[in-house]
Amino acid sequence: MKLILLTSPDFFIEEDKILSTLFEEGLDILHLRKPNSEPVFCERLLTLLPERYHKRIVVHDHFYLKEEFGLMGIHLSHHNPTPPADYHDMISRTCYTLDEVEQQKSKSKYVILKNVYDSISEPNYVSRFTADDLAIATRRGIIDRHVMAQGGISLENIPELRHYGFGGVVIRGDLWRRFNIHRGYDYKDLIAHFRKLRQVTE
Repeated sequence: MKLILLTSPDFFIEEDKILSTLFEEGLDILHLRKPNSEPVFCERLLTLLPERYHKRIVVHDHFYLKEEFGLMGIHLSHHNPTPPADYHDMISRTCYTLDEVEQQKSKSKYVILKNVYDSISEPNYVSRFTADDLAIATRRGIIDRHVMAQGGISLENIPELRHYGFGGVVIRGDLWRRFNIHRGYDYKDLIAHFRKLRQVTE
């Protein structure tokens, strides 16, 4: 399974060091999502990350960064639903329903099905799917290796997602809650947990 990390929505001091270490530890793809951020701060973060990892980064905003830094691709969502007019490269998308997954899969490198479980980082985002919903989607071929699961992903439920046939998982709250971005400097616990996530997704 692919292991995808969504950045913290806020920039913080140790961010480039943590992200570089996670790439070294086997992170497959990083989704750079900084809602309402100034592009100059995203540029600075990308400049601080080793260039060899740029091809594993997807941007949710400021799509010009894809070409400027030689990134993997861009991500479309309700916030940014349309690619630039002259864009013909890698696209991923957020989907909120299984019907949307069915419609968008063929137009994307992969799609992210959101709210599979109750969110860890955003309590207002609760699961939209029952176990039966997911099982039926698997049997119908809607869920496959081009669909990544997001929302409440943890060590405990990744085996179940593998059983449903998801191609990967998108981690956010389960990892970032192990580091205080406002006053933390020691990120050993975060890296140790990432190693466990890496093992269970291999």
